[in-house]
Amino acid sequence: MIDTADTLNTVSTLALGPDWMDPMYLLSGSGPFGSLILPGVALIVFIESGLLFPLLPGDSLLFTAGMLSVQPDPFAPLWLVIPVCIAAAILGDQVGYFIGSRFGHALHKRPDGRFFKQEYLTKSHEFFEKHGPFTIIICRFVPIVRTYAPLVAGMSGMRYRVFITYNVIGGLLWGGGVTLLGAWLGQYTFIRENIEAIFLLIVLLSVLPGIIGAVRQFLAARASQRR
Repeated sequence: MIDTADTLNTVSTLALGPDWMDPMYLLSGSGPFGSLILPGVALIVFIESGLLFPLLPGDSLLFTAGMLSVQPDPFAPLWLVIPVCIAAAILGDQVGYFIGSRFGHALHKRPDGRFFKQEYLTKSHEFFEKHGPFTIIICRFVPIVRTYAPLVAGMSGMRYRVFITYNVIGGLLWGGGVTLLGAWLGQYTFIRENIEAIFLLIVLLSVLPGIIGAVRQFLAARASQRR
């Protein structure tokens, strides 16, 4: 005779299989990571905003968080996702400003590493020379430079009152605006029906700059060896 308990366990496992292979289930409120997604999004936004780790997918992450927050069974409601993302963006820049004001001179002498490069500091300086304090807002939408902008602001001695003003405005526009854009587009039927493909495309676009950068470094290293 067939063991009923074993049969039920097998059926349950098979039934769970498709769900565990479905990214939308994994990122839903009832998925295994539901309660961890919003803290994870906030942590990544915070790190990318000012902790010298510029290769994280901030824009696409905010957009995806907004898009998922308006789907059935969201990991968190939109009214909660937006303020959390804004706060993480503002606090990240605050930390970057503090690092720049305290350790900026030492960073000028620091050699290039995997994530820290003097080239990034130079680009951020150029933005400041061209746009002034508006750089804190503009660079929110420029990958890599947005990580170094608050650092340069602290290094240059920008008044804290000026910095915090532009930081809050930039955090509202970037952390709130990009998230709202994802939520707005996520309400359309086409987006709902193709959300898995769109999610995978966002993931691909997020990792593409890192892949391109790694390939460029590899080719540059090979070229220098041939010389």
